[in-house]
Amino acid sequence: MRAYFLRRLLLIVPTLIGITLLVFAITRFLPGGPVEQALLQGQMAQGDSSSSSAEGVGLSPAQVRQLESYYGFDQPWYLAYAEWLGQVATGDLGQSYRYQIPVTSMIFDRLPVSLYYGLITFVFTYAVCVPLGIVKAIKHRTRLDGITSIIVFAGYAVPGYVLGALLLVFFAFQLEWFPTGGFVSPFFADLGFWGKVWDLVRHSALPLICYLVGSFAFLTLLMKNSLLDNLAADYMRTAAAKGLSFRRAVFRHALRNSLIPIATNFGNAISLFVAGSFLIEKIFSIEGFGLLGYTSLIERDYPVVMGVLLLSSFLLLVGNLLSDLLVATVDPRIRFD
Repeated sequence: MRAYFLRRLLLIVPTLIGITLLVFAITRFLPGGPVEQALLQGQMAQGDSSSSSAEGVGLSPAQVRQLESYYGFDQPWYLAYAEWLGQVATGDLGQSYRYQIPVTSMIFDRLPVSLYYGLITFVFTYAVCVPLGIVKAIKHRTRLDGITSIIVFAGYAVPGYVLGALLLVFFAFQLEWFPTGGFVSPFFADLGFWGKVWDLVRHSALPLICYLVGSFAFLTLLMKNSLLDNLAADYMRTAAAKGLSFRRAVFRHALRNSLIPIATNFGNAISLFVAGSFLIEKIFSIEGFGLLGYTSLIERDYPVVMGVLLLSSFLLLVGNLLSDLLVATVDPRIRFD
């Protein structure tokens, strides 16, 4: 098993190279790149909207080539990718086209915000949904199961960003119980310790509800259905026939096998742990990692796009590796050779 996981670790690097190579090549052929946007901005500054050519903004071909050289579009894409990969190997993700600041600093400025929401969502989801799924399976077709199913399905039916807009209108604008957006208040630094805690709680309440509502339903039903399948298995009837109590049979035998799908889903949870939801961040004006990736893609800020893609892909690959490790831990029948 150790050799298997070592091979998986070594495969992360070529997999990342394949992913980033493909996306980097696509960015070179997409219309509306940084050169075209620079020409368009110059055109708009001159008040001429009739042409998007270089002549329309008063630029000579030499100036256009200089602009392409500035953005790195003066060489074949594979050479530009090799240069970018060399920078990444030294820890340099390049500089933002739009803001002219290092991509690394932009990512690490946004990362704590997404980690804060991701960590709380992750802990609350697994701490509540797994026990709730166990209770729903044991109390299947009871009133408790029916009431919780209605709540869970109602939450699952409403997308997080739609719920966010509704919560914002009702609780923030009409009742004014919560702030309308942002991670903290502008005067956060002037508050005392408990004032900072309360300010952070007030700003986090509505976004966290939106983050939790979708994952609650999926994980709860996954846990319930998995446990129901194991409760109906032959080994449970054998355990009951040998005199083992139902409670001990559930927690000693059925529960461990039921955790296998939960462990399999762990990898996706790790990637969302950081990426978050750009729609929720957009609604609540949260400067997080997900919104950074979305805005950089819209603005064709390709160095930021590649930096966000690199980190997200790395987390997904590490998450999948951790999922395999957890599955092997939970299920002793699995052996990776």
